Amino acid sequence: MTSLKLKIGVSDSDRTRPLAFGEAKIAGVDADIELMGVQALFNKQLAEHTYDVCEFPLATYLRTLERPDRPYLGIPIFPSRHFRFSSVFVNKAAGITKPADLAGKRIGLMVFDMAAAVWQRGIFEEHYGLPRTAPIYVTGGLEAPRSGDEHPQYYPDQFTIEHRTDKSLAAMLSTGDIDALYTARAPSTWPSETVGRLFENPMPVELDYYQRTGIYPPMHILAIKRPIAEANPGVTKALYDAFVAAHAVARAKMYEAAALSTILPWQLEALLDAEAKLGKDYWPAGFARNRAMLEVIIRYLREDALITTDFRPEDLFDGADILAT
Repeated sequence: MTSLKLKIGVSDSDRTRPLAFGEAKIAGVDADIELMGVQALFNKQLAEHTYDVCEFPLATYLRTLERPDRPYLGIPIFPSRHFRFSSVFVNKAAGITKPADLAGKRIGLMVFDMAAAVWQRGIFEEHYGLPRTAPIYVTGGLEAPRSGDEHPQYYPDQFTIEHRTDKSLAAMLSTGDIDALYTARAPSTWPSETVGRLFENPMPVELDYYQRTGIYPPMHILAIKRPIAEANPGVTKALYDAFVAAHAVARAKMYEAAALSTILPWQLEALLDAEAKLGKDYWPAGFARNRAMLEVIIRYLREDALITTDFRPEDLFDGADILAT
């Protein structure tokens, strides 16, 4: 029987390497898998639509569901998660000690609809008293000036937004040209005499958020081109099963003591400590275990005015086999 040939693009992580190296198989699929950095992957896919299956920015995926062609179909696999409390950087002279202090301040952003920023805006409004429209948002390149958006963006009218093309956000944060930065990666100007983190010890804050909400926020989702999924019943479930298997391989490797799979000297202890604090299923796959989280991110996107549709979590996926996961 001929296998379905799929070109798959994913970021390089312990959760995806088992697929690239053949340790986790996709049933019925002849997979050509490419690993690359996240930003390069997203820019390539959103500009050229190179891959049949791709790790995809979560907020951007939801935005595609409002397009008439609805080009992608989600699979409830979330390859990247991050609490992001550790990813808010501040100019130390700006007097910012808590999220509410960001009202009226200038906050740098690389990509307005990136999931990190959607979560940060939503969490800080809902749990920390910072209205999402209170700051001034400044877009630009993190480490170098950028002439424009690397992939299509929409800027809702309710926000005050400036676009800077003359300086990098990292440099502007250091000099005080912006007061803070919402980011998916640390700026080169941190740590320094002028730049610190809003939460210098983020773990207790992140644990408190998780204990109150049960959410370990996903940044990315797995998506397949919708015509391929519709023409090949069962392929979404095969992809789901393979990515679940790859995650299990990644976890098992954390137990390997003969040769550590990471540079962490206490990698197993780190895993066991995380599972003790968050539970063994802190990185859940499947629809049922992510339904409540999806309701929150849909609400945050609606409150951002990045989408206008009151989607149900079920609307992100298709097929009884996937919705039963």
